[in-house]
Amino acid sequence: MKKLLVGASCLLLLAGCSEQGPKKDTAEKSDSKELKKVTLMLDWTPNTNHTGIYVAKDKGYFKQHGLDVTIKTPGDVTADQLVAANKVQFGISAQEQLTQARTEGTPLKSIGAILQHNTSGFMSLADKNIKSPKDYAGKTYGGWGAPIEEPIIHTLMEKDGAAQQDVKVVNMGNTDFFTASKKNIDFAWVYYGWTGIEAETRGEKVNMQYLVDYDKNLDYYTPIIIANEKYIKSDKATVDAFMAAVQQGYNDAIKDPKASADILMKDVPELKDQKELVYKSQDYLKDKYQDDAKVWGQQDAAIWQNYADFMKKHGVIKTDFKAEDAFTNEFVEGN
Repeated sequence: MKKLLVGASCLLLLAGCSEQGPKKDTAEKSDSKELKKVTLMLDWTPNTNHTGIYVAKDKGYFKQHGLDVTIKTPGDVTADQLVAANKVQFGISAQEQLTQARTEGTPLKSIGAILQHNTSGFMSLADKNIKSPKDYAGKTYGGWGAPIEEPIIHTLMEKDGAAQQDVKVVNMGNTDFFTASKKNIDFAWVYYGWTGIEAETRGEKVNMQYLVDYDKNLDYYTPIIIANEKYIKSDKATVDAFMAAVQQGYNDAIKDPKASADILMKDVPELKDQKELVYKSQDYLKDKYQDDAKVWGQQDAAIWQNYADFMKKHGVIKTDFKAEDAFTNEFVEGN
């Protein structure tokens, strides 16, 4: 998927599951009271990372759980900032952003992982001849100014026997990967589930180095659903209802990716111009949402701690990090 806004810490451009029924304690209340209004702020423009949310809205799962959910896309202010300021109840973020935020005293908490494993990596057009991290030497990387970018490039190159200082870094902002690659950059950090699939649909030959192939600590949760820790404590019933509906939506997206992609495109008409990309991306992600987890959305403390240790080692965060405080499985387990 596409990257987050400038200054946000890396959210780049994207298994069998058990049937999950609605929670009785929230679903049965929807007909007896007015729907509660809540807002979800996305991390970027709507894409297949978000399909389960649109499915939940379209199929009435939110309504069944007593909620009226507004889905918004960010402008100059990120979802993290709005959730932290209690301007919206829920947001889409990534583990690296939340980790940094918590070490700075911001009370954000992850309440569900949209994908179980990191599908991101460094992509380049095949004619750039970048086949491994050592080939980054002498090349130009297109980034967006997040503090984690250079440490990750350095890590991959170091493991491949090259020096990171040989890489020129430029800010590509919101420029499309393919446009930037044909102008002033050689490689960029992307999700294969969107930009990689887009390369396939465009007939573009690319090379890709996945982060997880070079360091297990780089297998972190991205994207994630977040809420303010204070809000969670003050209104657990609403958080529970929201996540029960979202989990149903993602379980449907796993089970029937094509129908779910149709819902996404119906609710986000501009995606119809990229129908082949949406279908192929959705098919790719159907096995990535839950993957090897017992239920969709589940998170592991070791994944959180490993990446925090990586961030601290490279000076991105300065203080100790307690993984157990950064996430909860309370709202995805046992639904």
